Amino acid sequence: MLVQVALPVPLYRVFDYSVSTDASALPTPVLPEIGSRVEVSFGRQTLIGIVIAHINEADSSVPINKLKPINQCLDDAPILDELMLTLASWLARYYHYPLGDVLSVMLPTLIRQGKPLDLLITHWRILANVNDDDFHANANKQKQQFNMLKLHGKHGASEEVLLLEGMQRSFLTTLEDKGLIERYIQPKTAPKPVSLAKMPLDLNNEQKIAVDAILEAHSAGRYSGFLLNGITGSGKTEVYLQAMQAVLEAGQQVLILVPEIGLTPQTRARFASRFAAQIVLLHSGMSNTYRMQGWQDCRTGHAQIIIGTRSAVLYPFANLGLIIVDEAHDASYKQQDTLRYHAADVALYRGLQYRIPVVLGTATPTLEHLKLVHDGKLIECQLRTRAGSAKLATMQLIDARLQPTHQQPQDDGARYDTGLTDKLIGAIRQTLEAGDQVLIFLNRRGYAPVLLCEACGWQADCPRCDAHLTVHYSNQAHYHSYLKCHHCDWQAYIPAVCPDCGSQNLDAKGMGTTRLSENLHAIFANPQTSKNLYPIIQIDRDTTRRKDSWEKIYQQINQGKPAILVGTQMVAKGHHFPNVTLVCLPNADRGFLSADFRSPEHTAQLMIQVAGRAGRGDKVGHVLIQTLQPDNPLLLKLVKDGYLPFAQELLQERKMMGLPPYSHAALIRCEGKTLAATTQALKDAISLLPAAHNLAVLGPIDAPMSKKNSRYHSQLLLLAKDRNQLHHVLNQWWQPVLALPNVKYLKLTLDIDPVGW
Repeated sequence: MLVQVALPVPLYRVFDYSVSTDASALPTPVLPEIGSRVEVSFGRQTLIGIVIAHINEADSSVPINKLKPINQCLDDAPILDELMLTLASWLARYYHYPLGDVLSVMLPTLIRQGKPLDLLITHWRILANVNDDDFHANANKQKQQFNMLKLHGKHGASEEVLLLEGMQRSFLTTLEDKGLIERYIQPKTAPKPVSLAKMPLDLNNEQKIAVDAILEAHSAGRYSGFLLNGITGSGKTEVYLQAMQAVLEAGQQVLILVPEIGLTPQTRARFASRFAAQIVLLHSGMSNTYRMQGWQDCRTGHAQIIIGTRSAVLYPFANLGLIIVDEAHDASYKQQDTLRYHAADVALYRGLQYRIPVVLGTATPTLEHLKLVHDGKLIECQLRTRAGSAKLATMQLIDARLQPTHQQPQDDGARYDTGLTDKLIGAIRQTLEAGDQVLIFLNRRGYAPVLLCEACGWQADCPRCDAHLTVHYSNQAHYHSYLKCHHCDWQAYIPAVCPDCGSQNLDAKGMGTTRLSENLHAIFANPQTSKNLYPIIQIDRDTTRRKDSWEKIYQQINQGKPAILVGTQMVAKGHHFPNVTLVCLPNADRGFLSADFRSPEHTAQLMIQVAGRAGRGDKVGHVLIQTLQPDNPLLLKLVKDGYLPFAQELLQERKMMGLPPYSHAALIRCEGKTLAATTQALKDAISLLPAAHNLAVLGPIDAPMSKKNSRYHSQLLLLAKDRNQLHHVLNQWWQPVLALPNVKYLKLTLDIDPVGW
């Protein structure tokens, strides 16, 4: 008997190996079970693979004398069950990706490296008879860190969880040296049955209908996909919680997917306040050891509530009973490299595997999900009213053509453009004086998007990409001022004079979050220009880079004092700011003018999500949208009628044009040293298409960014009305394309159901 092994190599096949009978080579020469790891020789390498089948010697295409034996079986029992292997096979077929590489994506790093499954994790707890009086009066930081650990009770918490909550390893060591806390290894015991830590809230009729529908599917033991289509603040989380309660009480696990790492701690806090349960966080910010232990906890059933980003949908589960995909519209659920899966689609497939309900929750459903509702493949549950007494924020357009932007005087008497109209500034001031907070959304970080010479027109461009260098500028420190490419991270100093003409008339054009924050500071936080001073809180990747920076910003916001929040799309996803009553969008036109046909949909989703941050408590919210195109029909439709009528109009346009979701797409990207080489490779690929392929072939064309990181990119789009027809063609065509002689030094990738072109 032989074993077939899937290896992490970019080859669309599996490999046959024999099982050694030499006792010196293999102490226990037994046949490795399907789903277990084995160490094998592959060429000059030693690789870890997964056994996927047992075959007879006569069925192997390799002569017996040519077969290599496996070096070692790493597992006494399978680590992947039949459902996981079926999932891997489906992913490989649907996304046309090598099975060995699929399994490599599905497994945590340490498991791929062949490490033992049971690694020990350090926990910390407070020693008995220790209290706050054991600290010196000036040891405030130590006392604060001690109290954070104290919140976890007598059993403490794992070091990984404590570090994520903001504790510092140095303080843990210091407190241990003082005899106040101790480290220990937590033995794995069966988790206690889940119990309620806090009573549920009363549901309105819409929420009750949604919960009843989900629980009816769960109790019947059948798969059902639900689109929980609820406006922001309508109580989708309460629907999740009450649906989870019955599932957890039945002894089953619940998986909750969130789009961003930044949302996992607050999501955990929300569910931990309702349930006394074993909650596991899973995302790329965790250490390899913790992610491996989380994988094991899911597989063995120790994890009862699992909260994770997109990769968590690929984990094994002992007894999964419900999957929730929060903010299901978010594009970050689509993996953009290696295995290009969409976590929401995989979640629906896993629900079908386990015969359990899957809930896609969002205020702005994708057109694909609305089409699935229309086709009867998803059940829509609408939440059209906000929870409690909260009212939906009103939206209003400000015509920037009639309202010139505010000119702020400088110390030298000159004036500069703030990018905000007087009407917008007046509304901000009025909101702050009423004691509320303002959120200004600008999806462009940095100081300015381009540095321009006003004498000769020179622009600071990235030498490695077809992109302008973003200006990052700081008045406080010169070394914090630089030019940076946000695509390849190339950096340079800001030149004193123009490299082309020597002129000193270099000007940063446009507006980023840093510049907008400075402008707002001059208006609202300068004692010379403002009677009352208000903090300006900038929220973007630059200000939340440090480990605990986002938590500190969140705490500052939730103090409730009047403030102006300036943020990128980070602020649009699931955050609850109860004191924000005004949301401003000073640049609403950009997304409606893109060449990407999906851009209006994504822009509208972002605008509605940001608008939903206003008026989430008892206060009325307002949204002001500054635009140079107030007559844009799509923008008017969104503001006057709301997202769903806007989405229905886009669906009609897509249907007329034969675009997704009324067709099915595969995007082939080619990357190489020259644009001519990538374009020619795609032309050669087209020549291999079957004669009667019945596909629309668009391209080859230059990618939206044809040069990135000193590599050139072309792309080819295939569209089919029938999904099966598309995959039938790809099954015949894709591997011969990869075997073309002229693609040897190129990188070809296939993206099924792309979200960005």
